[in-house]
Amino acid sequence: MSSNIIILGGGESGVGAAVLAKHKGHPVFLSDGGKLKDIYKAELTANGIEFEEGGHSVERILAADEVVKSPGIPEKNEMVKAIRAKEIPVISEIEFAYRYKGDSTIVAITGSNGKSTTTALMYHICKTAELDCAMVGNIGYSFARQVAEDPKPLYIIEVSSFQLDDIKTFRPNVSILLNITEDHLDRYDYKFENYINSKFRIIENQTMDDYFIYCLDDETIMQKFPLLTIHTNPLPFSMKQEVKKGGYIKGDQMMLRIQEERVSMSIYDFALKGKHNNYNTMAAGIAASTIGIRKEKIRDAVKNFHSLEHRMEFIAMVRGVEFINDSKATNVNSTWYALESMNKPTVLILGGVDKGNDYSLITDLVKEKVKAIVCMGTDNSKIIAAFKDIVPMIIETDSAKKAVNAAFRAAAKDDVVLLSPACASFDLFKNYEDRGTQFKEAVKEL
Repeated sequence: MSSNIIILGGGESGVGAAVLAKHKGHPVFLSDGGKLKDIYKAELTANGIEFEEGGHSVERILAADEVVKSPGIPEKNEMVKAIRAKEIPVISEIEFAYRYKGDSTIVAITGSNGKSTTTALMYHICKTAELDCAMVGNIGYSFARQVAEDPKPLYIIEVSSFQLDDIKTFRPNVSILLNITEDHLDRYDYKFENYINSKFRIIENQTMDDYFIYCLDDETIMQKFPLLTIHTNPLPFSMKQEVKKGGYIKGDQMMLRIQEERVSMSIYDFALKGKHNNYNTMAAGIAASTIGIRKEKIRDAVKNFHSLEHRMEFIAMVRGVEFINDSKATNVNSTWYALESMNKPTVLILGGVDKGNDYSLITDLVKEKVKAIVCMGTDNSKIIAAFKDIVPMIIETDSAKKAVNAAFRAAAKDDVVLLSPACASFDLFKNYEDRGTQFKEAVKEL
């Protein structure tokens, strides 16, 4: 008999899981405490899936055999607490989709920063090699939706810590852990160790038939690594030392060594520029080699890849001032990477919903590179306190248009205006995409 599935949360992840549950013959009901988007309501209705919004039918939910919880819902949510108290199994959407993935291969990518770029680059390499694959997860379609509507022999999955929190059997053939820096601590009881443990769950179910690609230069990863019993094949990558298996950069040459295949190319040929993107490119290149993609295809793909929207995206040059949209930078470490790649005087647009940010992490780079800060949020006090003694000009604004105009006035010819907020966007915008889109529109109006 099919189990009674309750889906908690009606975003892309939840609706995808509901569609898959329906396709597999499960009784399914979706419940969202907030408002569902019209497009999702129409889809649920078209698929004959019962749903509710604006509250929860507690008795019905607590009669579930299993709950698929959307990653955005925290454990402190009252409905989640009630489900846990009744000891109803709770899984994530990627766990649910994994059950129905068949014989397909999974490359899963996580990390505090760079995972969207690395996922997109890996997908581009696979498409260049003419593989039948899909890019899913935290980027684009949910894994469950893809499995339900258009299953593929290969999935490239961007995976967040929240998605990993509720896995049971999810096992990627190839896992990538790019880096771990303090982020989302409000979801992890402000304990960095909890977040670290969550990230490492990506290898929890791997075996010696699988691969684990990780950054040898990341202090947090390497502090945790010796404490773990690893049941997979480790493939490190580094810019500081040579490795026998994995990848490294020495001088201006990237070297990948996996099994018999050897790949080498100049970092100056990489489409993605900057130190952080060298790491992303190595990780994707190693992953491509593990699934048998030839070195010629890897080289071609790495050379002609176009970066993602809202991630260090060049927008325009206006009267000698360059505008860059890095709205995806929702934590301080992402902003650190953005500033690290700047080679012009920079007007930095910061601000939004603070997630327990420690701005001291970027103090040295701000001193070195930033001539003015434009705040774009409803509460900018923490940013002002952090930088008032080291940046000569700090301007407060409360919209993308005002921020762009203020930044343009503060900039001179041959400067760059960088939107890299270090914060979530929910105070003034729907999400980081909305923030980036409004930024781009405001630049085009200059």
